[in-house]
Amino acid sequence: MESIQFRSTTVLAVVDKKGAAMGADGQVSLGDTIMKAKASKIRRLYNESILTGFAGTSADALTLFEKFESKIEEYSGSLSRSAVELAKEWRTDKYLRRLEAVMIVIDKKQALMISGNGDVIEPDDGIIAIGSGGPYALAAARALKAETKLSAEEIVRKSLEIAASICVYTNDNINVETL
Repeated sequence: MESIQFRSTTVLAVVDKKGAAMGADGQVSLGDTIMKAKASKIRRLYNESILTGFAGTSADALTLFEKFESKIEEYSGSLSRSAVELAKEWRTDKYLRRLEAVMIVIDKKQALMISGNGDVIEPDDGIIAIGSGGPYALAAARALKAETKLSAEEIVRKSLEIAASICVYTNDNINVETL
């Protein structure tokens, strides 16, 4: 019998010369049932200079938040170094490699996606999204960035609204944080 787990979905980050923003929907699902509509999937770290967000199994993501927070403290706020060190530990640790979540971390200069496969990916255009509605939010954000003069915060909010109108695992209880 396959276990059913709590899942959180859809996080989008935009980092550009004018600012940085991360947003997430509020939906947490258990199988095909909505269990929570207003979850907070974004955390501020390191004197509020870094934002982290997750998609995937909720308990696993909370464990990763704690691990990343310890790395960011250990490496004095270095986003890239902390992300690489977390990805290495995540991939090689017997317990951590079973975690089912993906993280986005941003500061004012860059956005990174971290996975349990050892991936640390920095997007070419400063836009990255994860979760079920991630591809929809990503496409919307790229179009809005290219064709409008909206701020990073406005792009994130509007893109997540578009994703919520398409993806059944993404709702319109959107939380956006800026740096």
